[in-house]
Amino acid sequence: MNRIGVDIGGTKCAVVLGDEAGRIIKKEKFATEDCAGTLARILAAVEAMGACEAIGISCGGPLDPRAGVIQSPPNLPGWDNVEIVRMFEQRFGVPVFLRNDADACALAEWKYGAGRGAENMIFLTFGTGFGAGLILNGRLYTGASGGAGEVGHIRLADHGPVGYGKSGSFEGFCSGGGLAQLGQTVAREQQQMGRPVSFAAGEITAKTVADAAKAGDENALEVYRRCGRMLGRGLSLLIDVLNPERIVIGSIFQRAEDLLRGEMEKVIEQETLAPSRAACRIVAAELGDSIGDVAALCIAACGLRGEI
Repeated sequence: MNRIGVDIGGTKCAVVLGDEAGRIIKKEKFATEDCAGTLARILAAVEAMGACEAIGISCGGPLDPRAGVIQSPPNLPGWDNVEIVRMFEQRFGVPVFLRNDADACALAEWKYGAGRGAENMIFLTFGTGFGAGLILNGRLYTGASGGAGEVGHIRLADHGPVGYGKSGSFEGFCSGGGLAQLGQTVAREQQQMGRPVSFAAGEITAKTVADAAKAGDENALEVYRRCGRMLGRGLSLLIDVLNPERIVIGSIFQRAEDLLRGEMEKVIEQETLAPSRAACRIVAAELGDSIGDVAALCIAACGLRGEI
């Protein structure tokens, strides 16, 4: 029987109907607006999909997967203590499962993407934010209160870009906002020396810096070198502590791997234990733009099988 996946994002939502193999049969996509209006739109879209065996919901944290409550995510203002699982179960009468987006994407890449066959895998979002989904000993690991994997909050330096409310954090250095902050820093350094910066003519974003770097701009390349070094530092901690066989990185890493991998690997070579380093492959995610849809369906499927 079919499953339904609900992917709730800060700017857009999607409701998908899929089969047991994770194939998408039908999809509805719409903008995220206020909480009440968006929930009404999601419920109507789920209703329109027809009968299903279970519903999986993927949403940015913080949230409580055991209680089924969305707890005021920063990218969803007004979504305060939303008892979404209870709401959906009462409306549709089927099992409903809630997980944060990093955990959901980890399941998707593990089942259908770059993590296939791994027993110990880390998925890293590396997009607007930076979080991890952990597959340990062949099972999703969520921790004592469902908060495992919040690696973006780790402080990598005393000073640096702000992410996750903390300067110098992993998310501060390795996210879209972090790359923009690094770009602004490099631009100021050069401008104070009277040197022009090609990517500083308008708003500095991760994309404008990446475009300049791919065109060979030395200042933009330096931004990505700095990011790559801090990515390597953070990954070194994960490699030594968790000893994964695979680390799968999505979003920005997929698009800018060539700008990041060199410096990242230099740091990992210096910082990690040799046996753990040798056991681990670091790869880009494979599912691309479909990952959110597949991830939400994976929550439903894994929930039914008792795997989460």
